[in-house]
Amino acid sequence: MCVLENSLSALEAGQALDLIQAEAAANELASAEIPAVVKKAFLIALNEKGESPAEVAGFASAFRRLAIKPRLEDYSDEAIDVCGTGGDKSHSFNISTAVTLILAASGVKVFKHGNRSITSKCGSAELLQALGVEFLTDPKALRKAIEALNFVFFFAPAFHPAFKEIMPVRQELAQEGRRTIFNILGPMINPGSPAHQLTGVFSGDWVDPLAEAFHTLGLKNGMTVHTVLDENRGMDELACCGSPKTAGFGNSWKEEVDWSWDSLGLAPCSEEDLKGGDLEFNLNLLNELLAGKAPKGLEDTVALNAGVAFSIVGKVDSIKAGIELARSQMLGGAVAGHIHSIRDYYAS
Repeated sequence: MCVLENSLSALEAGQALDLIQAEAAANELASAEIPAVVKKAFLIALNEKGESPAEVAGFASAFRRLAIKPRLEDYSDEAIDVCGTGGDKSHSFNISTAVTLILAASGVKVFKHGNRSITSKCGSAELLQALGVEFLTDPKALRKAIEALNFVFFFAPAFHPAFKEIMPVRQELAQEGRRTIFNILGPMINPGSPAHQLTGVFSGDWVDPLAEAFHTLGLKNGMTVHTVLDENRGMDELACCGSPKTAGFGNSWKEEVDWSWDSLGLAPCSEEDLKGGDLEFNLNLLNELLAGKAPKGLEDTVALNAGVAFSIVGKVDSIKAGIELARSQMLGGAVAGHIHSIRDYYAS
């Protein structure tokens, strides 16, 4: 009997798997030898019990190991990823992608892990591709890009071949309206294993468990974040249109942050200020953002996320200082100049 079948009765009885058991289960989910019906039953039982931080960490550990390696280990200790789980259905602008550009323009190494959009009209992959970014997989090409531009984009399907053995079951469960552990796993399985992360989650219920899972994986520093919009809705990033719920991991483990907007030099905004659209709309909005012509709420929200990221990697001594640095980079021409460098680099 396989690990998945052995685990079913325990999960159905409400018992959690430990880290090693979860990693073994994840390995079997990625195996072509395990029947789809067994995989489906396991994922349903795990979800109905409620995934524990140790189970999430075990899955993340397994799929990090199964991923194709970009061979940038010598940059991992300083690098950061800024991304979200998706699935919040807020249809907001590509905030984390804008943050990536701000960080890279400021000399911070960014390992951006992402995919094409599923729930919005324009995901990180679409926007970056429109800016001229190529989806590289060759380690030598990736190394040249990180050295020249301070960031690389890891297109998730190209680095996670193990997922093809799970995709049919995931699609079947999605059609039934069921979430699984894979709905939260994406930000945790960056193939470059950056030591720092700013990770948004679609539900406030996942902020603390995901921080604990990241802490278990041994990341140097980071934060999981969610913005509460009302009792039924939220966003998978920090936003000035709601109330932040956050948790730190690594060096920020259990650290409390004062999120009062006044203390950070920000102002509350409307959710409408953050709305995105299709690719053309978001490209125009990015240009407006860098020209100081975007809604103030969007400018503040992007600066907030970039400021937190600067703080996480130790570029600044406080989030407020990070916000000020982000705003100066955004509005002072550094990011626009870096985008020109990106286009020139990939066009040459």
